[in-house]
Amino acid sequence: MSWISTFILLHLVFPLKAGALMTPFGDRVRRLRERKGVSLKQMATELEISSAYLSALEHGRKGLPSPMLLRQICTYFGLIWDEAEEMERLAAYSDPRAIVDTAGLTPDHTLLANMLARRVNLLSASDLAAILAVLRRHDRGSP
Repeated sequence: MSWISTFILLHLVFPLKAGALMTPFGDRVRRLRERKGVSLKQMATELEISSAYLSALEHGRKGLPSPMLLRQICTYFGLIWDEAEEMERLAAYSDPRAIVDTAGLTPDHTLLANMLARRVNLLSASDLAAILAVLRRHDRGSP
C-alpha cells in the first residue's frame, strides 16, 4: 500500500459535524450547485437520482459516485477536459471510509496510519496544512 492511502485517511476521515461537508468531492459539487443557483432537490431531479442520495454524496455519508454518475455531474455543470479530470481526482480522494493497509511496510508506516486514524480529528488547521503539503509533494494529481 502506498503513501496515497495515508493521504486519503488523513484528508478524509474526519468526524462529520452538523452542516459540515466531509469530502473534497462533496464540497465541489455543492459549490458548483450553488454557483449554478439550483437546489439540491432540483439537481437530483434533473440527474434522476434521489435528493437523499445527492445530499449523502455532498456530506460524505455515501461512498464514491459511480463513473456514470460522475460523468452525469460533469455534464450537468458543463465541465470538460481539465475541470472534468479534477472532479475525477476529487472523487478518487473522497472515500469517507478509507482504509490503510500497512502490511509489509515498516513499523513507522503502521504507526503513522494508526496515529492518524485515532487523532486526525485533533489536528489543527496549520498541522493539517503542513502534513498535506508534504504528501502533495509526492502526488502531482492530488486535489
